[in-house]
Amino acid sequence: MVSQLDKSLQDQEQLSASMEAFTVEAEWVSTRLDKYLASVSPTLSRTRVQRLLEEGHIAVNDAICKDDSYRVKEGDKICMGIPAPQPTDLVANPTIPLDIVYEDDDLIVVNKQAGLSVHPVNMHDHHTLVNALISHCGDNLSGVGGVIRPGIVHRLDKDTTGLMLVAKNDHAHQFLSEQLADRSLSRVYVAVCWGVPNPPFATINTQITMHPQHRTKMRVVSQGGKEAITNYRVLESLAGGNFSIVECRLSTGRTHQIRVHLSYRGHSLVGDHLYEKPLLKSLRNLSPAAQMAVKEFPRQALHAKQIEFIHPVTQEKLTFDSQLPVDIQNLIHTIPS
Repeated sequence: MVSQLDKSLQDQEQLSASMEAFTVEAEWVSTRLDKYLASVSPTLSRTRVQRLLEEGHIAVNDAICKDDSYRVKEGDKICMGIPAPQPTDLVANPTIPLDIVYEDDDLIVVNKQAGLSVHPVNMHDHHTLVNALISHCGDNLSGVGGVIRPGIVHRLDKDTTGLMLVAKNDHAHQFLSEQLADRSLSRVYVAVCWGVPNPPFATINTQITMHPQHRTKMRVVSQGGKEAITNYRVLESLAGGNFSIVECRLSTGRTHQIRVHLSYRGHSLVGDHLYEKPLLKSLRNLSPAAQMAVKEFPRQALHAKQIEFIHPVTQEKLTFDSQLPVDIQNLIHTIPS
């Protein structure tokens, strides 16, 4: 019964929009608490349940429980409070153009331009994709991403172009996030790199964590990081093997993952001034115009070209493609094949 919820849960500052109560049946005995709740509450993802646990919104037998690994017992009384959506102070910005590839009542696929951050770093930053989406959608964005990131299922770096998926409601957000977690949501990127990776196709599987001295930078570590898996293949060798066009398919989505992985393998992205390790000898046989185009390319040459996922309502598999932006096309055309 909801009335059995421990008073400490009821007295939290964050009020709940709804309460749910469960009594564990024999078939669920010894199941992890987070898995159990995600199974009996199909509108909640396991990640969402874990967040509710961390925030103290779940009680087991009248006591707050924050241990997602707790193994449920037959007869356990579990109460879960679902917090009300928090109002956002984010400002709508109608001046930012949105390149909408697809839209329906549940989601939007946008083609993000270079130089546009996905979400604000503070409430005073009004020139982001989120601000543009609020202008376009009004209140019709999922609240799962939090106050700063409404609707955002996954991110792209500020200077990375290409396809992004945005959820309009919590059900869509949770459904798409589950696909992201189980790697059934497919994302394909195209990059222009220094040199040619060898072998021409392979999987890079490492751990990635934040750099201890540079807070905006990530690095590969032997232990203590998060698993990062990038599957790459060389599409074309340029300038006699001095540069290449590389396709990358993500199995995980760590911060700066492709940029870190290709730099780690000695093939940084052209224009990536955070991770770039230029192979200066690669410039020797280029024309002055091509040398200038490479050296002065203003951003990492990385584009999110394709996204594929199952629609949260229709269950249809959807695939969307985006052409390389003009600046990357010009870069490729400047470097001889």
